[in-house]
Amino acid sequence: MDLDQSLAVIQALEREQVRYVVVGAVALNLHGLARMTRDLDVFLDPSADNVERLKRALRSVFDDPAIDEISAADLQGEYPAIAYVPPSGDFSIDLLARLGEVFRYEDIESQVLEHGALRVRVATPSMLYRMKKDTVRLQDKADAERLRERFGLGESQ
Repeated sequence: MDLDQSLAVIQALEREQVRYVVVGAVALNLHGLARMTRDLDVFLDPSADNVERLKRALRSVFDDPAIDEISAADLQGEYPAIAYVPPSGDFSIDLLARLGEVFRYEDIESQVLEHGALRVRVATPSMLYRMKKDTVRLQDKADAERLRERFGLGESQ
């Protein structure tokens, strides 16, 4: 994954004042736990005004008319996730408003981290741990264990 591209997207989200939280492997990296990934996972407030700010942010990074197809209705619907794949590169952005009935945007505990001059809203280590520890995916279980060890998290987190 192109880290510069992820950072450009995050910078655009910040500039457009999108209500978002970075989760997944990029969040792990921002917390100092190196992990390769091919996508940027972002939880979003699915309100119409926030989705319009998201689209402005994406348009400022990518020249892609497909961005216009992203809708608040989709993010508020039965399957509240959109995988946006920019026209070039080996990179995608997973836009999430909810994961099943377990996690919604408003449930994601977050903090602001600084990456150079860039401020990034990212899920807390304990939130990432809770999101990953009970999944069936082996990579998520390994991520949860690394989070537990690095940040001294327990099962009750």
